Amino acid sequence: MRRAYPWAPLLVTPLTGIGIVWITRRWFPLAGGSGIPQTIAALEENREESAPSRFVTLKIAGSKLFLGVSALAAGFSVGREGPSVQVAASIMHAFRRFLPQDFSITPRHLILAGGAAGISAAFNTPLAGIIFAIEELGRRFEQKTNGILITAIVISGLVSISMQGNYTYFGQLQVGNIDKNILLPVLLCGLVCGISGGLFSRTLLQTISLTERTRLGRLRLYHPLYWAGFCGLLVALLGLASDGIAHGSGYLQAHEMLDGTLHLPWYYATVKFLATIFSYLSGIPGGIFAPALSIGAGIATNLMPLFQNGPSVIAIGALCMAGFMAAVTQAPLTSFIIVMEMINGHSMVISLMAVAMLASFVSRIFSPPIYSTLAKQHLEK
Repeated sequence: MRRAYPWAPLLVTPLTGIGIVWITRRWFPLAGGSGIPQTIAALEENREESAPSRFVTLKIAGSKLFLGVSALAAGFSVGREGPSVQVAASIMHAFRRFLPQDFSITPRHLILAGGAAGISAAFNTPLAGIIFAIEELGRRFEQKTNGILITAIVISGLVSISMQGNYTYFGQLQVGNIDKNILLPVLLCGLVCGISGGLFSRTLLQTISLTERTRLGRLRLYHPLYWAGFCGLLVALLGLASDGIAHGSGYLQAHEMLDGTLHLPWYYATVKFLATIFSYLSGIPGGIFAPALSIGAGIATNLMPLFQNGPSVIAIGALCMAGFMAAVTQAPLTSFIIVMEMINGHSMVISLMAVAMLASFVSRIFSPPIYSTLAKQHLEK
């Protein structure tokens, strides 16, 4: 539609955003946003083990699927990987009713396993699913969780492979030789991605925390539909100014940048950065994992001229994707393992680990962890 009628997003994106937010707030208020904070809140909320959780239900899972796809179709810059965590956790939690009363696996264990399975199936990265559950979701859980956790991840991986084949998220790529010349790119990519990722999280958290004392705060709190339309219009304007690269998850741009078939414009990272912030702030269901990877790819494009005769484009791209994701989520282990498994880049394991750790450390100077902070806000409501 955008290619046939370049002005169409100026109407479609804000109007669809208003409709999605109206449906979400009226019938599915806990389905908005990424879904990872809600899953963390479901694990940490104070309730009886036998009591159902308001954060993970089949109603939320169904609405998240429909509304998340609608948000992508409308041109918002969101990803499906974050919502897949809440969807999978909701489905696993729903199965608690079929378990014997004396079964040793509790509903919270099922939520944890479902969240891990969601990441595993979305990226086809089973190891990252395990680490994500341990690092981000299940910090307070005992080791006996591991059995059902791994079982859920294995099953979700098998189902995903049966439907899509044994694929890697960004395809079969040749990373090239990795040697000591990677040290400078690791340091520079870690610093740049750490600062930009920290500012990304800080911007989101501070805007969400705006009170009625500010004009934007009053608009967001008291007129959420107008706010959604305003954010959608900003995304549409960014798309119009950038020939459409602001729209969608950014997967295609990141993929084509890595395989060398597309040279991203210098402003790609900035446009995608802003479009993802406006999309998330609008209140629509959608995640930031895939857009974070594409922003990292855009940063890599801008840093490449600094590394003439250095590591390959794929290597720099992988470093920046892992670095920016680690900075935004402050989950460095999950971030570097996701990128490593996505590109089949096992030869880069040390450099990816180093850039993720550095970026995550730098990010903490600017912002607290985004998912745990948002989870606390959900629990306080």
